[in-house]
Amino acid sequence: MKRILRHFVIDTFSLWAVSNIARGMVFQNGLETLIATGLAVTATFLLAKPIINLLLLPLNLVTFGLFRWVSSAVVLYIVTLIIKDFRITAFHFGGLTSKWIDVPSLNFSGLLAFVGFSFLLSLITSFIYWLIK
Repeated sequence: MKRILRHFVIDTFSLWAVSNIARGMVFQNGLETLIATGLAVTATFLLAKPIINLLLLPLNLVTFGLFRWVSSAVVLYIVTLIIKDFRITAFHFGGLTSKWIDVPSLNFSGLLAFVGFSFLLSLITSFIYWLIK
């Protein structure tokens, strides 16, 4: 139970963070939809992601796990089918400029929007799990 609750909190926070970093992830009813989406993402990650990872095993073996985010894109797509008030319209990242790094702005639509959000979501959740270990 503790593990499921930890997944829920981290997934919900990551969804909130991703929606603030890049535009295009829409929670129509605000916090209510965010919590429902967090529950759906947690359930889908815990139930469907092992099956998806098994299906994508050859691709992960060839690329040494670099394409793990593909399973996250599939999970996000499944969640958009389950939660009607959650939509991914497009992926728009405004860019980042700092003293050390310059990341250009990115705009994706359609399937690439799911890929962009899943990559960003995987990056944030992996960082959070790394922090709490």
